[in-house]
Amino acid sequence: MDNFGVALRITLVFYLFTSGSSTCLTGCSCTDDNLGRSLLCMETSMGRIPDNIPHDFSKIRIENCHLTELPRGSFSKVSALEFLWLNFNEITLMNVKSLDGLANLTELRLQGNKLTSVTWTAFQDTPKLKILDLKHNRLDVLPEHALRHLPALTYLDLSFNQLSVISKDVFINWPLYQTAEKTWGKEGVVSNVVLALHDNPWLCDCRLKGFVEFIRAVSPPIILMNSYLMCSGPTSKADKFFHEIQLKTCMKPVASAPETNITLPLGANAMLTCLVKARPGPTIKWMYSLKIIRGFAATETNTDEETITSELVIPSLHLADQGLYTCTANNFIGNSSVAITVNISPFNSSALLPPPVPMVSSDENSNIDIRIAKQTVYGITLEWNAETDNLAETWFTIHFGKYDLPKKEMIYIGPGINTYSLNDLLPVTKYEVCVTLKNHKPKEGQCIVFVTGSDISELEQRERLIHIIVIVCAMVLAVPVGMFACTTEARFSCFDRCVNLWKKRRLHGGNLQGTERQGTFDSLQAASDEGLCRDSEEKPKKRRKSEDRCKGGSAAQLY
Repeated sequence: MDNFGVALRITLVFYLFTSGSSTCLTGCSCTDDNLGRSLLCMETSMGRIPDNIPHDFSKIRIENCHLTELPRGSFSKVSALEFLWLNFNEITLMNVKSLDGLANLTELRLQGNKLTSVTWTAFQDTPKLKILDLKHNRLDVLPEHALRHLPALTYLDLSFNQLSVISKDVFINWPLYQTAEKTWGKEGVVSNVVLALHDNPWLCDCRLKGFVEFIRAVSPPIILMNSYLMCSGPTSKADKFFHEIQLKTCMKPVASAPETNITLPLGANAMLTCLVKARPGPTIKWMYSLKIIRGFAATETNTDEETITSELVIPSLHLADQGLYTCTANNFIGNSSVAITVNISPFNSSALLPPPVPMVSSDENSNIDIRIAKQTVYGITLEWNAETDNLAETWFTIHFGKYDLPKKEMIYIGPGINTYSLNDLLPVTKYEVCVTLKNHKPKEGQCIVFVTGSDISELEQRERLIHIIVIVCAMVLAVPVGMFACTTEARFSCFDRCVNLWKKRRLHGGNLQGTERQGTFDSLQAASDEGLCRDSEEKPKKRRKSEDRCKGGSAAQLY
């Protein structure tokens, strides 16, 4: 009987052991202690939260397991869970319902992951959460109401993240902070709250004023793990501690100019100066005739911590350069601008002097080769090459607009730039774009005429909207062949016919008025996916079969 009893007990122990271990996950270990049952998974390649986690765990620790996200209801079946450690994974996403069902959770640690933001409303499902560890992540924003749903939180670690600017309202809106005077002031009530905010790239400008003042005023029961918070910028305050700096209130930009009316002779270099005072530092743009100037040599220097001097240089003044120039500055509070009028003095002997930059007369045609270099969802990128003696000092003018508009938009491009993007093109529209020397009128070989395709209503087919169809038949008589683009779906016979017509015109000097008229696209309906090129020598006949037509496509090929 004694031997039988011993054997029975051994069998029972073995059964209990095997039945208990059978509920543990593969590659993990499970233990029991006075705090409840625990699951420990270390350095496994699970990659995602398992679906078959037993519901009786009170502690779960999954670390170095290559988790990438916390999906909806990740631990919703483990309702008894109190401690959740998910440190040193690769978590980048957190679903708004990732903590659903964890009403008893008191500790959440997410140290050493790749979170750039946290779904703070997810904490509505964890009203008992006391410890939240988010250090060594990539958080760069802390919303004003981030802590609203954490009424029981007494430990928050946000150290070693990418926080640069936050508002003191983050803590003012914290329920625990709001009840501080009512609860903590009572005799015998002690509740230490620990905050870790160090080792973040704090930008100590006016936007951080309230937060800096809050940190200075922090006192028990709120305790900073490291009270020596340090500035990373701006340069004047880098590496200084919060208690060493004084920050001013933010203010909208105030723009002014030493001279608002300038008169210079033709060919002179003009320098326009704009002074901007703002907190924080503003973005400054120069505009001419309500158009943003691209390529001008505008430089900015800091006069002091809150004043910036912007200087715009206009080399070799032309008559077209006179007019109203506007310096506009803006920051997150508002904007301000100042206008400067540039006048060119009347014709006199000084105007006869050669200008600093050699000028090409309007009759001289510099060789400018242009093409459509790139096609995007929203438009095209234009590219040009110019053969001039002073390319490093040569300015260009882009003339762009709808084909039938006599006056085109002019965009000035500074030296050293040979590309420009035209975006937000309208569908079913005929455009013309030309590149000339600055202030010169377009000549043959300096323009491209193209038509955008028909609009596609489905959003997912938006990429088919801007298929560029260059009007070969219309322009082959006036522009070199190398400037044209045919769509990849077009039949090459169409292109060949157009080239043959061009050669025939060159050889025989024929008028071919029919050809030119058929390719002028006076009606926008011709910009649809119907044939763009037809044999101009064809007499009026019935509509030819679809395989004899040249159809537009969605992608442009450059020749």
